Amino acid sequence: MSGPVAVAATPEPPYYAVIFTSLRTEGDNGYGEMAARMAELVAQQPGYLGMESAREGLGITVCYWKDPASIEAWRTVEEHLLAQKYGHERWYKQFAARICKVERAYGGPKR
Repeated sequence: MSGPVAVAATPEPPYYAVIFTSLRTEGDNGYGEMAARMAELVAQQPGYLGMESAREGLGITVCYWKDPASIEAWRTVEEHLLAQKYGHERWYKQFAARICKVERAYGGPKR
């Protein structure tokens, strides 16, 4: 997923993170367009807090959520289900999704 390069502004913990790592197949095969649509759509979901993404061979996207119910609701959005299907069939050689509870967070410099 592409977008501005920034560290997501998240609230005080606790909140949740979905960490999605992937190795892509060769070629775009419609990935860029779908990734842009998913970035737009996820930002509209209740409970969404922000996202960070990087790709240099291995792709890593971390999406932050208010609670597990928000994550589950996003997982079942119809357009997202289609993106998941295409990911399995066309875009990823390998992938993993991990869901974590963020209990402590800190960073700098101050904003």
